[in-house]
Amino acid sequence: MSDDDAMLGSPEPEPQGGLDRDPDDWVTGNEPMTAAQRSYLDTLAREAGEELPADLTKAEASRHIDRLQGKSGRLTEGSDS
Repeated sequence: MSDDDAMLGSPEPEPQGGLDRDPDDWVTGNEPMTAAQRSYLDTLAREAGEELPADLTKAEASRHIDRLQGKSGRLTEGSDS
């Protein structure tokens, strides 16, 4: 199959667009976290006064980001408009 024939997605729709998929179910969840995850997680961990291992997987990083966002209130700041 050439790059011109490559396909993305799925022939079947995914419920809720896959937005609530558990990180353990991610195809790439066992790969090392991305640079963006690493940077954001470093910021969140510093704000929370926590230290985390630098060799997290994408799935592990995602879970820590979700947890630390809840602690920091970053998702709720400025949302009362």
